Parts: sequence; C-alpha cells; structure tokens
Amino acid sequence: MKTVAAFPRPFKVRVRHTRGVSLPDPQPEELDPACAIQAKGLRKAYGNVVAVKELDLSVRKGEVVGLLGPNGSGKTTTILMLMGLTEPSDGWARVLGYNPLRDPLSVKRRVGYMPDSVGFYDHLTATENLEYTAMLAGLDAASRKARIREVLTHLELSNVADKKVGTFSRGMRQRLGLAEVLVKEPGIIILDEPTSGLDPEAAREFLAIIRALKERGITILLSSHLLHQVQEVCDRVLLFYRGEKVLEGTVGDITRRVMGSTRMFMLEVAGTDPNRVLASIPGILRLSKQGEGKWTVEADRDIRADIADGVTRGGGRLLALSDSEPTLDDVYARYFEHMRTKDAERAAMNSTEEQKFVRAGERSSAEEQETKGAAPQKEDSP
Repeated sequence: MKTVAAFPRPFKVRVRHTRGVSLPDPQPEELDPACAIQAKGLRKAYGNVVAVKELDLSVRKGEVVGLLGPNGSGKTTTILMLMGLTEPSDGWARVLGYNPLRDPLSVKRRVGYMPDSVGFYDHLTATENLEYTAMLAGLDAASRKARIREVLTHLELSNVADKKVGTFSRGMRQRLGLAEVLVKEPGIIILDEPTSGLDPEAAREFLAIIRALKERGITILLSSHLLHQVQEVCDRVLLFYRGEKVLEGTVGDITRRVMGSTRMFMLEVAGTDPNRVLASIPGILRLSKQGEGKWTVEADRDIRADIADGVTRGGGRLLALSDSEPTLDDVYARYFEHMRTKDAERAAMNSTEEQKFVRAGERSSAEEQETKGAAPQKEDSP
C-alpha cells in the first residue's frame, strides 16, 4: 500500500526579539505585498491598563487613511508601535515589509513622522535645519543639496530658505516640518494633527499638499480632530474608542452604518420656535439648534413639506430649507452619543446590582442577628 506523508498543520512561530519581547511572526500567506502597513492582534498594555486591544489593520500602498477618536482612544499608541518607538505586548506588525520591533531603524528610514508640534533649532535657518535632518538620514552632500532644494521648492519655502526658523509663523513651521519628512523620500507619512492651529487658508493649502503627495503614491496616515478635513482627503477612516478599532471604511460606509437611513435638513426660520411647532411632525428624530434661527432637522424620511407647513402654521417665516448629507462630524457625534448612553446604562445597571448585593448582605446580617437573639437561653443548674 502506498503511504502518504502527513504534513504538519501550520502553526504560529513565536520569536523572542532582541528587546526581550516574545511575539508571534506572521505566516507567509498572511502578508499582502499590496499593503504598506499590516498588523494583526496588535496589543499594548501598560500594567493593567490596555491602551490598544487586538488591533487588525491593513493600509494599502498609496492610500490616505484617517485615524479618528477621542484622546486616549489608542491612536497615538498605535502610531508609536508602527514606528517601532514602543514595544507591543502582543501581535505583529509589518511596515513596508519591515518588523518595527526587530528592525526599527529600517522603518524609520522609510517612514516620515510629523507630530502635532514640530521641533526645530530656531537659531538655524530652514536650510540648515533640513541639512541636519538629511545628514541623519544618511544622504551624501550632493544628494542633500539637491533634495533640500527640491522639497523647499515643492512646499513654496524657497523664499525663506535662509531665514531663521524662530521667525516663522505656525503655518510656515508646519510646511517646514513636512519638508523635513520629505527630505528622506519616505514611502509612508504619518501626520498627527497637521492643520491644528492653522488659519483656514493655511489649512486649505496644507490639505492640497496632502492630495499632491497621494498622487505621487505616498501612503499617508492622518490623525486629526478636524473631521471635515479628514473627510476631504481620506480614502478610508478608522474610528478608535477605548483602545479598540470600532469602525472602519469609507466615509459613506461608516455614515450608512451609524446614521442608517437618516435624512438631514438645514432649516432657517424667524418668528417662531421649531421645537414647539415641529415637535408633533411624524418622522422627526432630532432637532438641533446651530445658531440664531438656524436648525438641523434629522428625520427618517423626506419631511420638507411638513416642515414648511409647520413653520407657517406656527406663525413663523421660512427663510431657508435644504436637504443635507450627513457629514463625518454628524457621524462622529451620533456614534459617541450612542456610546455615552450605553456607558451610562451600563454604569446604572452595575450600580443597581451593587445596591442589590449590599441590601442582600444587610438582610442576611439582620436575619443572622435575629436568629441569635431568638435562640433559647440556657438555664442555670440549681
């Protein structure tokens, strides 16, 4: 009889890395060459506090992905693990094919990170600051000169190349920060609140730069609280909450998941209170005041005719009424309002259970005391 060799089932290899952390390595079939960033089961704990919980992540080359969530939700810790700046507690990550834990220097050479507050030597010029960065990146003198000239031109900083950075505005410093990132020609750029503190015009210019970088095929991770800007430039968004990735997809995908079939209308009135005259209209889910006479109406269907009728019957004047698509700000607010409600319900339930436990203990103690008090006394012997 012909025997067939039995092949062992695949198993995860756990490797003790040079920093003393034993973590799994991915199977070859788990790695996708089309991805610039991959992570599976990535976890980070500081003692009993878990900052990131079993994160699975895939970012394709050339994508612009937004990282959203309140402070403390795990965004920055995720970035630090991908950069090799902090050790994961479990799971694995690959950045442009490199292991950030085992080979952090290779990752740093190929990934540009721009924090929300960029530090420079203020007594040096823009060119001198970039020269220093390029030297650290290992560029030779000829390459440094050409590369610095190129990025200064691209970011429209050539006219201030020889000015000391201490004289720069916030917008100019942000541009120089991006120039510093681009000097080493990264395959991935990570931007942490890049438009924070910029005036509207400077912010628009910075977003245009991000779009241009995407056209060059550079992968970008953008962490920001300015959701309308994220919506403008990102292909996908990831929403973090308490260390977990809770939502992922295009803005349209996430909007449908969170808002469902909700319709939104922008209303402007005078001479009446929409809270009073529209409250009885079937289908209205929410009325939100946006300013003097301006309201947002959320409904489960198209009720524009009912709104107009309600305002006029209530003695008011209808100044404007338009259909509006939910924005990422609307989705974000709705999702976290839902989560706060759930947290409050959970806290109330836990409090109720705790009170029941305490009352049960008190009853048990009282019954025990009554039992002791009712026990017959032993008579003394004559």
